[in-house]
Amino acid sequence: MIKTSLTRAHRPTTTKIQPQAVGHSGPATGASAVLDSAHVGDIKGAFGTIRLDDTSTSRSWKTRLKTLLAILGPGLIVMVGDNDAGAFGTYTQAGQNYGTSLLWTLVLLVPVLFVNQEMVLRLGAVTGVGHARLILERFGKFWGAFSVIDLFILNALTIVTEFIGISIGLSYLGVPKIPGVVVSALVVIGATSTGSFQRFERVCMVLVFGSLLLVPIFFLSNPDYGQIAHDFVVPGVPTGSNISDVTLLIIAIVGTTIAPWQLFFQQSYVIDKRITPRYMKYEKVDLWIGILIVVLGAGAIMAFTAFTFAGKPEFGQFTDAGGVAQGLEKHVGHIAGILFALALIDASIIGAAAVGLSTSYALGDVLGLKHSLHRKVSEAKGFYAAFAGIILISAVIVVIPGSPLGLLTVGVQVLAGVLLPSATLFLLLLCNDKQVMGPWVNGKAMNVFTSLVIAVLVILSVVLTTATLFPGIDGGTIIAILSGGAVLVILAGVALAAFRVRARLQGKVTEEPAVDRSERLTWRMPPIALLERPQLSLTRRIGLGVLWVYLIVAMILVVVRVVQLALGAA
Repeated sequence: MIKTSLTRAHRPTTTKIQPQAVGHSGPATGASAVLDSAHVGDIKGAFGTIRLDDTSTSRSWKTRLKTLLAILGPGLIVMVGDNDAGAFGTYTQAGQNYGTSLLWTLVLLVPVLFVNQEMVLRLGAVTGVGHARLILERFGKFWGAFSVIDLFILNALTIVTEFIGISIGLSYLGVPKIPGVVVSALVVIGATSTGSFQRFERVCMVLVFGSLLLVPIFFLSNPDYGQIAHDFVVPGVPTGSNISDVTLLIIAIVGTTIAPWQLFFQQSYVIDKRITPRYMKYEKVDLWIGILIVVLGAGAIMAFTAFTFAGKPEFGQFTDAGGVAQGLEKHVGHIAGILFALALIDASIIGAAAVGLSTSYALGDVLGLKHSLHRKVSEAKGFYAAFAGIILISAVIVVIPGSPLGLLTVGVQVLAGVLLPSATLFLLLLCNDKQVMGPWVNGKAMNVFTSLVIAVLVILSVVLTTATLFPGIDGGTIIAILSGGAVLVILAGVALAAFRVRARLQGKVTEEPAVDRSERLTWRMPPIALLERPQLSLTRRIGLGVLWVYLIVAMILVVVRVVQLALGAA
C-alpha cells in the first residue's frame, strides 16, 4: 500500500509548541491541526483497510485497486445521498410535466459538482479540520456561528423532507405512517451509533447499491434511447410551456443537486476516514464515480417518469412521489411501483444519515466536542446526541397531524438557494488561503470558474427568493432578472480586470511568487492557533458585508412569506 503522511505534518520552524488535540484529552498530535485524535490512524473503509504504518511502495494494478477500494466512500455517499427525497420529487416533476426536455441541465451541473466537492475534499485532506471550524477561525465568530446556525436549521428542514419521502414510500407499500417513520428514524440512528466507522460505511454502501433499484424501472418504462441521448446534449425548453414555471423548476434542479450540507459533510467525512493528501487521486476517482451515479440516477428518474406518463392523462399533472408510484403501477406494472417506493425509502434513509452527520460534525468542530464515528457513544456523547436529536425532531414533525409539510418543503428549497452562494464563496476563500492550503491552493482557472459559478448561484438565488415572495411573477420578469444579473456580472468582471491592470501599471501590485507544489503529498496545515489571521482586502470586506445584508434580508423575507402562507392555509 501507499504510505500515509499523517505522521509527517508540516512543522512551522518558528515555534516550539507541541499542541494537543483541541478540546480533547489524549496523545499529542504533533504539529497536526486535527481536532479529534480519533481522526488519526488506519484508514478503515467498507472494502478494505490501509494501515497507518504501511510502507509498501508497490504500484501494481492490484495494489492500486485495493487502495481505491479502501478509499471509496466519501464521494459515493455524498453524491448518492444527494439523490434524496427532495431530488426524487424534483426529477419526477420534471419528467412527468416536461418529458425528457430538461435532461441537459444535469450535464451542465457535472463540472459545478466536481469543482465544489473537489475543493471540499482537498480542504479536508490537507487541513484535518471541518468546514465550520475553518470559517470560524479564519473569518470570525459571526460567520462561524452563522454557518452553523443556518446549517442546523436548513438541515433539520431537509431531514423533514427525507422523512416525508420515507412516509410516502411506506404508505405506498401499505405500512402505517407513524410506526414506519419512527422505526426508520431508529434505524438511521442505530446504523450511525455502532462505534465503528467501517460498519457505518458498509451500511451506507448497501444503501448505495440500493439506488440501483432505479435501473429495472428505467428499462420497464420502454424508453426512447435516441430521445434521451438528444435531450442530454441539446439544451431546450419544453414546447408550449410556461417560461416562469420551467425556469423555477430548473433552479430547483440546481438547488436539489448542489446543497450546502454536501460541503460540510464531505469535508468532515474525509477527515473522519483519515484520508490524507497522499490519497487525493484516489479520492477524486471516488468523487467522479459518485457524480456519474448521481447524474445517471437523476437522468433515469426523469426518463422513466417521462415515458411512463407520455400521452397519458397524468402528463403535466404532477402531484408528488406517491402519485408517481401509483402511475408506475398503473401504466408499467405493480413491480415498478414497488421498486420505486423502495428506491425512494432507500434514498431518503441515506440522505437523512448524511445530512444529520453534516450537522453533528459541524457542531463538534465548533464546540470542541469529540466528533468521530470511530468513537463509541460513551466516548462522544455530544456528537451522537446532536445526531439523534436532529433525526428524532425531524421525524416527529412529519408524524404530527396538521404539520405544514408542503410549506416546509418550499422553505428547504428557498433557504438552500439563498445560502448556497455564501457557502461556495467561503469555500473559494478558504481554498485561496495559503496558510491553510499551502501548495494545495487554487489555481487561476479554478478561481475564475468558481467565481462564475458563485455569480450564477447568486442570480438564481435572487430569482428563487423573488418567486417565493411574489408567486405571480411572470416569465418576462424572471428573464429580466437573469439578464440584468448577467450584465452586472460582466460589468463587474470588466471593472475588476481594469482595476487590476491599472494597479499593475502603476506598480501598486507585485507579482506573487509561483506556488511551490513539490511537497503536496506530505504538506498538511499546521494547528490553527499557529496561523496568522488573514488580512482581508477592502474588496473582500465590502463583498462579505454585502453578502451579510443580502442573507439577512432574504432569510427574513422568506420566513415571513412562509409564515403568511401557513396562516393563510390555516
